[in-house]
Amino acid sequence: MTAAPRVLLDTTVSTTDEMSALGARLAGVLRAGDLVVLTGPLGAGKTTMTRGLGAALGARGQVSSPTFVLARTHPTTAGPDLVHVDAYRLSDPVELDDLDLDWDGSIVVVEWGRGFVDGISDDVLDVEIVRATGGDTADPERAASAAPLDPDDVPDEPRRVIVTATGPRWADVTL
Repeated sequence: MTAAPRVLLDTTVSTTDEMSALGARLAGVLRAGDLVVLTGPLGAGKTTMTRGLGAALGARGQVSSPTFVLARTHPTTAGPDLVHVDAYRLSDPVELDDLDLDWDGSIVVVEWGRGFVDGISDDVLDVEIVRATGGDTADPERAASAAPLDPDDVPDEPRRVIVTATGPRWADVTL
């Protein structure tokens, strides 16, 4: 039986620097086998958060949106690889499985992963970023009609970030 989801953090992030710092903070509790799902509209800060996480882990290579390559593996100086996935262009969870990711030996971060990672792990860290102004909705159909935004081109504005943990892995973790 899986433990009930538990909110680890519910905060407001006002700048891209703060979003990056939050990613670094998350990196401090992550280890091999951890699955992080990032949800939010285009330009919400998913990739910016992953950049901060990657920097804290000592990830090699530029951590950028893997929208067109679907997944990038970044070896790190701090232990397990960081695998950064973008499920935005996937149409079926089977396509995620076809990427042959190292789920157990890496820290896997999946943007747009809700509904695509179900069943991969009982232990999931779900990060929802709510962008109140100036952004698209989290509806992928509406977002598909908009031009993709580079996270670095999005102006600083407050975002609500809710980090919810599911599974026994997160029972004693605090942020």
